Amino acid sequence: MKEKQVQFLKLYEPVHERFERFCRARVFGELDFRDLMNDTLLVAFEKFDTLKSHDAFLSFLFSISVRILSNLRQKKREVRLSDDINSDQLKDSGVNPQQFADIYYLYETLRKLPDAQRESIILFEISGFSIAEIAQIQASTESAVKQRLKRGREKLVELVTFEASLKTVES
Repeated sequence: MKEKQVQFLKLYEPVHERFERFCRARVFGELDFRDLMNDTLLVAFEKFDTLKSHDAFLSFLFSISVRILSNLRQKKREVRLSDDINSDQLKDSGVNPQQFADIYYLYETLRKLPDAQRESIILFEISGFSIAEIAQIQASTESAVKQRLKRGREKLVELVTFEASLKTVES
């Protein structure tokens, strides 16, 4: 058991930051990202023996977290946070106030996308996964991932443009 813990932590430590960024972006405004991380790590540790390749550990974590989120939605046991962002949700010592606002606005806009599109964009643009890796995580084809990315980007542009035009009209 102790050897399993050491091996798990050895794989987890280098990917912690990327995994945390994925969780923050994926659940922004829906529930606390730390809950998703904890639930995912618990399941991942229990299923660690089923991991075929240590190179796929981060994909393994993402796949588990996606399934956990799906199960939460199906059971309708979502935990809602207030619309106000907690200061610890987007903590980064190199982020200035304008960047902080931009990140918040991006996450708010991402929330408006369908789940599959949002997840594809987060995995590709924020977490840096390849299209092939995303296809594996989402259990779909590469062309489906490309289509989700294309449609998601188009929808993001539409949402940002629409909201920017509303702000201009209000001014």
